[in-house]
Amino acid sequence: MSAVPPEVNLDEVSQLMEQLERDLSRVRAGGASVDTLRAEVEQLRQALAAADASPGDVHQNLHGVRDRLSAVSDELVGDALKGSDYINRIARLLGLG
Repeated sequence: MSAVPPEVNLDEVSQLMEQLERDLSRVRAGGASVDTLRAEVEQLRQALAAADASPGDVHQNLHGVRDRLSAVSDELVGDALKGSDYINRIARLLGLG
């Protein structure tokens, strides 16, 4: 039996994705991991914009973004993207922290 994911505040997720997209725009292009992260963020943005956006889909996409951020945090340069801050904030949204 699978656990029901906690409710996700879609407005807060939208604001976080806007910040993340702005920061990602400052990161140099070309890294496959960063490009994959950008694609995951866009997929989450589309899920949030869908008329039938379900908290379960958003929850799943947030997990994907968090996992990708963890994977690329070592590749990100300077203060352009504060990976650990985003990871912590996403975890909090998911009820993990």
